[in-house]
This record gives sequence, C-alpha cells and structure tokens, in this order.
Amino acid sequence: MQQAEMTGSERTERRGATLTLSLSMLLASLGTSIANIALPKLAEDFSAPFAQVQGIVIAYLAALTISVVIVGRLGDLYGLKRMQLAGLGLFAVASLVSAMAPDLTLLMAARAAQGVGAAFLMTLSMALMRESASEARIGRAMGLLGTVSALGTALGPSLGGALIPLAGWRGIFWVQIPLAGLALILAIATLPADRARGKTRPAGLLAMLERRLVPNLVVNIVVAAVMMTTLVVGPFYLGLALGLKPAWVGLVMSVGPVISIASGVPSGRLVDAWGARRVLSIGLAMLAAGAFLLAILPELSGVAGYIAAIIVLTPGYQLFQAANNTAALADVPKDRRGTASGLLGLSRNIGLMSGASLMGAVFAYGAGTQDFIHAAPAAISAGMQLTFLLAGGLMLAAMAVVFAGAANWLYLFREKV
Repeated sequence: MQQAEMTGSERTERRGATLTLSLSMLLASLGTSIANIALPKLAEDFSAPFAQVQGIVIAYLAALTISVVIVGRLGDLYGLKRMQLAGLGLFAVASLVSAMAPDLTLLMAARAAQGVGAAFLMTLSMALMRESASEARIGRAMGLLGTVSALGTALGPSLGGALIPLAGWRGIFWVQIPLAGLALILAIATLPADRARGKTRPAGLLAMLERRLVPNLVVNIVVAAVMMTTLVVGPFYLGLALGLKPAWVGLVMSVGPVISIASGVPSGRLVDAWGARRVLSIGLAMLAAGAFLLAILPELSGVAGYIAAIIVLTPGYQLFQAANNTAALADVPKDRRGTASGLLGLSRNIGLMSGASLMGAVFAYGAGTQDFIHAAPAAISAGMQLTFLLAGGLMLAAMAVVFAGAANWLYLFREKV
C-alpha cells in the first residue's frame, strides 16, 4: 500500500514538473515569434525605418544563440532548478521593461535580456525534463517539448495579431509577464531540488565532445538548416511561382506547424517503444524523402504537391527531434546535461541561421536573380528545385554521419569487450 502511495506521489510530482517545463518552453518559443507581427506598428509609433525595428527580433535571437551553452554550463555548476528560476525571473523582468520601454534603444536592450532568459528556459527545460522523466518515458518527454515549442512558435503571430488592436504593441509583452510569473511559481513548487554537485573539470566536457555528442550536433545543424529553408523559400515559391494570394500562402504555410504540434508526442512514444537509433534513422529518411519531394511534386501538381511533400517532411522532423535529443542526452552524466542541452540548442540555432542565409543564397543562385519580386515564375521554380535537391542531398549526408557514428560506437564496444 505504501509502495502504491509512493508511486502515485512520484507520478504527481512528475506531472507537475512536466507542466512547469512545458510552460517554460512555451514562453521561450512564444517570445521568438510574437514580436514579428508588431514590427509595422513599432515602425509607425517610433517613426523608425523597418531595418531598425527589425533589431527587436534580431536582438532576441542573437542573445538566445550566444547564451545557450553558457547558461547550460551555469546549470551544471550551480543547479538546474536554481538557474531555471533565475531564467524565469529574468524573462519576466525583461518582458516588463519591454512593455514599458519609451524608445527603441531600451526596447532592444530589454529584448536581448529576454533572449538570455529564453536561453535558460529552452536549455534547462530539456535538461530538467531528462532528469524528471522515467527511463521508459524519456522519448515521450522530449516529444512533448517539441510539440510545445512548435505550438509557441505557431501561436505567437496569431496571439500578437489579436493583442495589438486591443493594447498596441506593448500588449505582446504585457501578456508574457503573468505567464512567466505563473511558470516561476510552478517551478518553485514542482521542480525537484538540485542535487549536490561536485567540482566539474573542463577535461570532462572535452571528453564528452570526443564521444557520441558530436554526430548528434552535426546532424542537428543540417536538419535545422533544411527546416528553415522551407520557411524562407516556401512563401516565395507559393506566392510568386504558383500565384497564391497572401492569405492562401499563410494558410498553406500553416500546414507544417499544425503537423508539428500533432506529431510531437507520438514521435516521442515511438522513441520509447522502438529506441532512439531506429527512430532517428526513420526521421532522417522521411526528411530526405520530403526534401526531394519538395523539389519534384510542386512542379508536377502545384499546391497539392507542395502540401504532400510537407506532410512527409514535417513528421520526419519531429521524429528526428525526439530521437536525436533523447540519444544525445542518454549517456551524458547528470552534471553535464545542462551543457549538453546548451550545445543542442546552439547547433539548432546555427542551423536555422545557415538555412536562412546559405540556403537562401542557393535559392537566389538557382533563380538567377536576387530580385524575386520581378522574377519569372519559371526562375522561382528553378531556384526551388535546386534548393531542395541540395537539401535532400544534405539529408543523405546526415544519414551517413549517423550510420558512421553508430558503426564507430559498435567498434569501440567490441574493442572494450
């Protein structure tokens, strides 16, 4: 009876921690996308050029990218819960300053601070989820974080669009303050206390990087770059090559986020049932197939072909995310999980920036022009095909990296035996 009560208590504690970490991840991803829709209003209110107000978005993303590994290391050194609380506090204060900022300079500084807070939330939520989840449900936990991240990113523009007519651009920051406060209260109440941690040595971190984590980081960069490519190239192709109205472009582009939200938790369940390595391979294969289909099907059947390719590509991404995060953190010592989570976040952000810049350049090369607005539909289609043929090739290369890493680990295991 006592054992049954103990099990029920542990289950309740885990659910509480899962709710807290999900809300933290939601806040960080919401902060990434909610400000974009306010840029025209900011330009109007501050009488500033678009390039200047765009710094509101860039400051957040740059601070997040620079900070992820540092905050992960801080979590390892001073305790994951303690640093999660610090991150939530920073995020809340930065949101308050953003909401009250009298000029763009202070708003950009506050957004940078909010980005640092988001780095704590994204990085340490993953490490804490790994600690709080049972061994049999790690994949499910990682899949849930993927779902929540996709939900926050997709929710940002629509929530911002609803708030701006009611409260102006400041409303998008006011709404984040009570959410951060709620997450802070839940974190204090539900997250497990930090364990005593011994001194950590840089050599231990280097040893972890000679090992299994490197293939996971490399593949994470490549996959993130390909997914960002769909967000950068997709609107140009749908609008300029297929001639869709902006509303229809937005509707078609929402198919991917909806699938991401729906497939995150099921992907995690498959990781728990089949193992991270098998699901990782399946996810990469679907990503490769989806990329090649994006190069072929839209040219053959227009919007229907584009959507069909996205239906293959996006679940592959969620399968990959759940499996890759689970595999990367599987054998990492507890006092390195914050750093490992930070490295995963850093590699993802590098991939996103690479997809936006390098793959965007490939698209322009394939189209034969930087002036997409005046380009012929055939030129846009040529750019689309070249870009996603390259993306498919990158996915095949990622599969080779994973298989090479698996073979190397098998060799090392045999040598030890």
